[in-house]
Amino acid sequence: MSVAKVLSVAKAEVGTKEARAGGHWVNDSKYNHWYGRIPGYGRDGMNYPWCAVFVAWVAAKAGVPELYPKTAGCAVAVGWFKAQGRFSEYPAVGAQIFFGNGGGAHTGIVYAYDADYVYTYEGNTNAQGGAEGDGVHKKRRARRDPYVYGYGYPKFAEGIKSADPKWAKHAPKPGKPKPGKPKAYEPFPGAAWFKEGRKSPVIKAMRKRLVAVGCDRYKSSTDQDVIGSGDVASYEAWQRKCGYTGADAKWPPGRSTWDALKVPKVK
Repeated sequence: MSVAKVLSVAKAEVGTKEARAGGHWVNDSKYNHWYGRIPGYGRDGMNYPWCAVFVAWVAAKAGVPELYPKTAGCAVAVGWFKAQGRFSEYPAVGAQIFFGNGGGAHTGIVYAYDADYVYTYEGNTNAQGGAEGDGVHKKRRARRDPYVYGYGYPKFAEGIKSADPKWAKHAPKPGKPKPGKPKAYEPFPGAAWFKEGRKSPVIKAMRKRLVAVGCDRYKSSTDQDVIGSGDVASYEAWQRKCGYTGADAKWPPGRSTWDALKVPKVK
C-alpha cells in the first residue's frame, strides 16, 4: 500500500535536524539539498523554509513522487491539489495538511486522526509546533484550530481513508484473505511414546520448536533425532511456560502442550 510506505518513510525521519550556525537554526537541511538551490536565499541558496520540500522528499523516497506536489511553496501545493479536485476541510490518512492563511504558512503529512485531533509528521517545525523550526517532528494538532486550513488528498491506488463524508466511497477496500494450504502438525503420539533413547525425525522437529519458543536447555547438538536429557529438560521448561507446575510440568509431554508447540508434520 502506497500510503503505508509514505507514512513509514516520514516516521523514520522524525528527529532529523537542520543545520545550526551562530547559535541559530538556519533552514539548511538534507531536504533542501535534495530539492536544490533557490536564488535569493543565504547559505548558497539553501536556507529557505523546507516543510513543503520535506513532504515531496518523503513521496520521492516512498516511490510515489507523483502523488504529492514537488514544490517549496505551501500555497503552490494547495493550488496543485485544488486543481485536481482533491482538497478538503476534513483530514485523511496520508493527506498533506496545510496551515495558515490560504494554507501558505506551513505543511506536513497526516498519519492519523480522531474526532478532536490530527496527528502529523512535519518538517521545519519545533516542539512548540511553530512554522519555523529545527527539524522533523511528530505533532498533534487540534482539528478545529483556525490555524488549520485544509488537506490535500493524494490519489493513492488503494483509496484514501478520510473523515470527509463526500469521500466515503474512496475508502480503501478490505483485502480478501488469500487461500492457503493449512499447516500440518504432528499429532500427539501418546505419553508412552516418549521413551528416552527413542529415535525419530519427530524428535528433531520437536527440538527445533523448543528452541524457537525459548525453551532451549540442550547442552549438545548431537543425536538430534534421539530423545535425551536435553529434550526432557527443554520440554519441561515448555510445560512450565504453558503454565503447568509441579508434577504436571514433568516429562513426558501431555497432549495440550504438544498441540500448543505445533511441531511441523515430518515428511
